[in-house]
Amino acid sequence: MPDATNTAATNSEAGEPRVEFRVSPDQYRHWKLSADGPVATLVMDVDEQGGLVPGYELKLNSYDLGVDIELYDAVQRLRFEHPGVRTVVITSGKPKIFCAGANIRMLAASPHGWKVNFCKFTNETRNGIEDATANSGQTYLAAVNGTASGGGYELALACDHIMLVDDRSSAVSLPELPLLGVLPGTGGLTRVSDKRHVRRDLADYFSTKSEGIGGKKAVQWRLVDEAVPRPRWDETVAERAAELAARSGRPPDGTGVTLSPLAKTRDDDAISYRYVTARLDRDAGKVDITVKGPPGDPPASIGDARSADFWPLAMTRELDDLILDLRTNEPDLGTWLFRTEGDPALVLAYDEFLLSNKDDWFANEVLHYLKRTLRRLDVTSRSLIAAIEPGSCFAGSLLELALAADRSFSLAGIFEDKDPDATPAAITVGNLNTGPLTMSNGLTRLQARFWGDEAGYEAAAKRKGEALEAEDAADLGLITFAPDDIDWDDELRITTEERASFSPDALTGLEANYRFAGPETMETKIFGRLTAWQNWIFNRPNASGPDGALRRFGTGQRAVFDRKRV
Repeated sequence: MPDATNTAATNSEAGEPRVEFRVSPDQYRHWKLSADGPVATLVMDVDEQGGLVPGYELKLNSYDLGVDIELYDAVQRLRFEHPGVRTVVITSGKPKIFCAGANIRMLAASPHGWKVNFCKFTNETRNGIEDATANSGQTYLAAVNGTASGGGYELALACDHIMLVDDRSSAVSLPELPLLGVLPGTGGLTRVSDKRHVRRDLADYFSTKSEGIGGKKAVQWRLVDEAVPRPRWDETVAERAAELAARSGRPPDGTGVTLSPLAKTRDDDAISYRYVTARLDRDAGKVDITVKGPPGDPPASIGDARSADFWPLAMTRELDDLILDLRTNEPDLGTWLFRTEGDPALVLAYDEFLLSNKDDWFANEVLHYLKRTLRRLDVTSRSLIAAIEPGSCFAGSLLELALAADRSFSLAGIFEDKDPDATPAAITVGNLNTGPLTMSNGLTRLQARFWGDEAGYEAAAKRKGEALEAEDAADLGLITFAPDDIDWDDELRITTEERASFSPDALTGLEANYRFAGPETMETKIFGRLTAWQNWIFNRPNASGPDGALRRFGTGQRAVFDRKRV
């Protein structure tokens, strides 16, 4: 696949489309990004012939994964490359249409796994927009200058403020149920109820009316924040963007950090970056992932750190891209085995450098990006295993990989026959493990691990900063098993072979249930409730069967439904 494009190429191993997530603004086909002082504008102007794979046209600003890849890239660049931007206006470049949502022909023709990954990535991008508003001082404003349907309205719902043009024809709608026999798959129902606080009975009515609701009623029902007559549209959007910008604490004169292209090599057996490598073992159905720690000490000052080469940012970008690549292109590799290499003290030093500069816009962005990437790992439907060996640096921010794992193994002692002088394997709890790197449920991974066991959490937290060898880590409940060097290889082999023997569907359900202990948030509802229901519904004949609503949409034929409620 060509570098830095979001077109699909052929995976020679599987014969499936291979998707590349690296893209830059000069390659956008569907979005136009501009910045004018504190206000940036993202114009959605989808190229109808620019679908990621052949077989459908992206009419009416409908979108596919390729459109969302560009949007994700734009959101990231706004946070890192445009520190002076305080308001982001999302609007449409097409007359009388904001966005028609996910392309129906694409959904109808796509295999189930493609739809699942598409919905998940779209959810994560929407959550990133909300995270920018909540944590970066970049408030998103949806300037809905035409009809917004389905995923188009869901895009608006991700914004903090929604303006709808009041022209007697433009409306917002979630028409998936009446038209397609499915549900809004990127958080629509949850955001309507939990974020916009639309009353339940009104939300029920709204979600069954394919034509949607516009004008004053949309405002009264809290579906939008204001309806603006077309003659005053441009003026009012500019006023509101300026008002939102005035509330932000973003630095007006900050110098942005260019997200330079990731150096990546990929073939059928390996994916390699500077700090992250992955070996693809197709026979065993697993991926061996190694994350390298920092090559040296942190910079002298935060000003010196502002670069795409800054280790926490560079490593996070690579890990983010790897997760997306594997999740989308390698669905048969169901187990990911994580290792680390490097000096734990350097990892902890970088963590403390970020925390001591957390009020700086750049350090803040790096921390939240790492948080979002780890959350992406949490919701990935793969078995996650951590292998802690001599030479590992599972400390602080990199310990999060082990805390995110479904099981973790730490070698008791050393490999006597390989390196008798090695320092025994150890893990180190750092300040980042008890701070900002929260999961979607609002808990740190350490809190989630000890949910309902306050004494266990306190005991682990008290050992912060100590290099905990296998026995101590096991006693504290920070790892799962501590085999010695005689059993080490067999333990990892048996675990991965066992994982490969189980039903992948059942494993996905098992892992998702255990990973998110504790409270629910809007984000956990979106992933755990809506996407699960949507994915189940996508598999049902009422939606995806030969006579289902997705297949028959636009043919003039009514869908044939199995009327049993199950």
